[in-house]
Amino acid sequence: MCPPKNKLLPLLLLSLCAPPCLAERADRDKPVHLESDQVLIDDARQISTFIGNVQLTQGTMLIRGDKIVVVQDKEGFKHGTAYGNTASFRQKREGMDEYVEGYGERIEYDTRAETVDFYVQARVKRDLDEVRGEHITYSAKTEIFQVDSSGASPGAPPKRVRAVLQPKPKPGEARQPAPDALRITPSGTLAPAQ
Repeated sequence: MCPPKNKLLPLLLLSLCAPPCLAERADRDKPVHLESDQVLIDDARQISTFIGNVQLTQGTMLIRGDKIVVVQDKEGFKHGTAYGNTASFRQKREGMDEYVEGYGERIEYDTRAETVDFYVQARVKRDLDEVRGEHITYSAKTEIFQVDSSGASPGAPPKRVRAVLQPKPKPGEARQPAPDALRITPSGTLAPAQ
């Protein structure tokens, strides 16, 4: 069964217009560092729960939230879920001095699948491009963002997916935002979305 047309268009636009967006590959081989106010580690079930001003880093990747739960499988792959009024994600793009930033009330990071899912008032920024929806999936393997309005309250009218995609610069020309465009710049810190 094919997705409805209103969900295909944003995906098609993003896959055709967006430049490759690979996460920093060296991050996978770096240790995961976590800081929080409290921690509960269940070695038997391989579940660690970090509560209070949590910060997870692995190489250039940074995830922040009020609570992060990390589950490790038998092969050593980790699945982390960050919760927060606005949880945040940031990671350097491979071979570029540029970052992908994302926000949502829940962020799920899967090291096996190399995916990051953003839920509830989700938004992802890359360079001057930005996408918004109720659920955004970013795959480092396929270089694809998928944005949809699923996750809206049951019975509520579906929310719209929004995207700002800047035109590609001509060879030798610096990339400039359109005069009426929303200027998006990477932040030095990951403050909650307003």
